[in-house]
Amino acid sequence: MALFSSLTPVFIAIICVLIGVILKKTNGEKEKHETKSKPLSRPWVDEDLKDGTDHHLEEEEADEEWQGLDENVAHVPFSVERYSEAEMIKRSQMFYELLNKRRSVRFLSDEPVPREVIDNIIRTAGTSPSGAHTEPWTFVVVQDPYLKHKIREIVEEEEEINYKKRMGDRWVNDLKRLRTNWIKEYLDTAPYLILIFKQVYGQLPNGKKKTHYYNEISVSIACGILLAALQNAGLYTVTSTPLNCGPQLRALLQRPANEKLLLLLPVGYPKKDATVPALTRKPLEDIMVVM
Repeated sequence: MALFSSLTPVFIAIICVLIGVILKKTNGEKEKHETKSKPLSRPWVDEDLKDGTDHHLEEEEADEEWQGLDENVAHVPFSVERYSEAEMIKRSQMFYELLNKRRSVRFLSDEPVPREVIDNIIRTAGTSPSGAHTEPWTFVVVQDPYLKHKIREIVEEEEEINYKKRMGDRWVNDLKRLRTNWIKEYLDTAPYLILIFKQVYGQLPNGKKKTHYYNEISVSIACGILLAALQNAGLYTVTSTPLNCGPQLRALLQRPANEKLLLLLPVGYPKKDATVPALTRKPLEDIMVVM
């Protein structure tokens, strides 16, 4: 009994050591797992520019019975002009040659552009397909000089922070060859700025929210059609994703909370002395796989 009593402190010490080792190992594995699963820090990521295709409305917010669409949409006959194979090849080649001339132009003239042209281009973008035909886009056309300058001030202030702090050395170095920086003179000089907002949800007449399926993809397709329409009209732009500017620009333009800024396009004619980087595009065999 005396021997047991004398050894008790030893047993207790051994048990404590074992518990400490087990806890340390467990915590180490947990930290290792958390490190592996923790996403890389990307301070440049903009909440507005995050993919919104998985946006789900809260059950109490969504109206499951009615989403504002007609229950029975009438179907009408569909007929189109069909081209001969030779004509198809000719038209496809001509369209490729037209769009292959498209370049991102950062030196835009202040020469006026007919407003009707812009209207037709936005109409064209509005023909884009969308999830369940929800058409989740808003195109804000800015031509007022004061608003354009305020937009430039907001963008340049945030872009300077992006270049110096958020984007990181790799991204900034990749942009050096294109000679870009946070100075955006074209936001003042371009006759029009087109800001494309994605509607992450819609508003029903009864005040409830309407689900906008695949809003990110739908609006992105519309942007592609818009770029093609600009090129077809002889106008030029540079695709600008104004990182971390969305909330300020949304407030400036008095846009509702369900709209998130996706793209900003200055639109106009190139300056007479405009230059572009001497870039090449990947050949067909590098971008297409035929199975």
